[in-house]
Amino acid sequence: MNPKLQIDGILLTMVDNRTNFAKEIAALLRETYGSKIKVFGTEIPHSVRAKETSAEGKSIFAHDPGGKVAEAYKNLTREVIKLEKQREKSRAGLSR
Repeated sequence: MNPKLQIDGILLTMVDNRTNFAKEIAALLRETYGSKIKVFGTEIPHSVRAKETSAEGKSIFAHDPGGKVAEAYKNLTREVIKLEKQREKSRAGLSR
């Protein structure tokens, strides 16, 4: 549909790291796809507070700014910015 669309990576969401199953799935995804496509280090945890945002029509940052989900999205933002800076450096190096 969109030939210019680029996928930056796989983001694991609704992760419940209290369970061995979730840990195993995350490890399996990283092992299977990590050499082919970036699997973000940040994982968005499962949270009832995050579900409540839909009902309230608010962002997680407005609803629960100090919560674990908001913190995870902040970490993801840092990770994406770092990835973009690396791309910019790479492009700058190619254009020289």
